[in-house]
Amino acid sequence: MQMQRQQQNKTVARIYRIGDIVLYRDPEAFWLGLPGHTRVCRVVDSCYDLLFDLVEAGSNQRINRVDPRYMRLLPAAEAMRDIDTAPLREPDATAMSPASVAWLRQQVSKDGRPALPPGRD
Repeated sequence: MQMQRQQQNKTVARIYRIGDIVLYRDPEAFWLGLPGHTRVCRVVDSCYDLLFDLVEAGSNQRINRVDPRYMRLLPAAEAMRDIDTAPLREPDATAMSPASVAWLRQQVSKDGRPALPPGRD
């Protein structure tokens, strides 16, 4: 049983890399019903790919030795979906987040045509 648990932890741990944005849930605070038990964090270090050190995005508070079973990857594709699907004409501010509107406005060239960055080869 112990060997199986170690293998599961290693499999889960490998999906996290330094720099990843994750959602972390403090299990003790969660089960006690305390506020602030779930936080957005950045992975800053790992210990043998079994435990991770995080920094909370809002406060820069360090959270050490986190079990990866209480972390979930926040994929960039989800955060950028509204930009990826936005119309290339003047954005409708009511249909998109403020950050998306600002990013799209920055992409419009001086002649008023969309000037999106080139895609990757």
